[in-house]
Amino acid sequence: MSNERLQKAHYGEWPSFVSHIALALITGVLGYISGSKALIADAVHTASEAAGSFSLSRGLHSGNAAVEKESANKQGKPEKVTAIIVSVMLLLVGLELALSSAKVLYYGVESSPGTMALIVIAASIVVKEAMIQYNNRFGRLRPTGSKASHVSGLRPDVYSSLVAFAGAGGAILGHYLGNKYLYYLDPIASLIIAGMVFKTGYRLVLDIMDSTSERVLHEEDAAELIGTVQTVKGVIAVDDLRAKEHGHYVIVDVKICVNPRITVFEGHDIAKRVKYLLMKRFIHISEVNIHVNPYDPGYPYKNIDADQEQFPSVVH
Repeated sequence: MSNERLQKAHYGEWPSFVSHIALALITGVLGYISGSKALIADAVHTASEAAGSFSLSRGLHSGNAAVEKESANKQGKPEKVTAIIVSVMLLLVGLELALSSAKVLYYGVESSPGTMALIVIAASIVVKEAMIQYNNRFGRLRPTGSKASHVSGLRPDVYSSLVAFAGAGGAILGHYLGNKYLYYLDPIASLIIAGMVFKTGYRLVLDIMDSTSERVLHEEDAAELIGTVQTVKGVIAVDDLRAKEHGHYVIVDVKICVNPRITVFEGHDIAKRVKYLLMKRFIHISEVNIHVNPYDPGYPYKNIDADQEQFPSVVH
């Protein structure tokens, strides 16, 4: 069930990735034709969001393989290396864009961008908002943390377009008003967006570092999982429960105690019910590994005669 959910989320990422790449190419070319530094910077920022979408998509895919093969770090290594390279490239591109904008401001701006730049930016804002709505829909298939981080990552792309719109629009307005000082708004907007691109690269680096670390869940979170397991009929006690985060998904290892007199089939059925309940109630759990142990009658808070022939099917 978890594999199918993650697979659907993985496929849902590709339209977003392709759309960002196409939009970046179109706006970049039109930005160059119209002479708008802000529009070119906005295209670069859109490309950076495409890189973020790609990194998340590969992270979901490698995470799924890690669950199946119990080797998350080894199986996801190529994807992580790719994500690191993309992040470094974004940092360098953001720096280069900032230096280019600063150079234009230093040497002066002689003309404003064409009106076409304003139209393209407005259309870009509409398209990006549509992408956000699309990702909100597919976000329901992703693990909880993944959805939040990805959708929050898309919203700044709209903000960058708004900055570009203000910068290019102000420069164009300066052309009609005959005020050359307003021409500087376009490269200023480009400089601001360059900072946003640099921030995106930095955010991706942090996400990669976060995804490579394995963290044990807090005690209060584990207690909630234990309480859920104990509600399953046939579970006498929970010997141990370990829940570890691998990036945006959680793997749970739990040891349960069942009546030692029941059949192997009955014990297996109880384990299946435990797994189903955990994965249904907690959507961020991608895998549950269950170890079924016979209940020890000598357990401190249980008072059962170990020599009796028949144990009840369920002991509570």
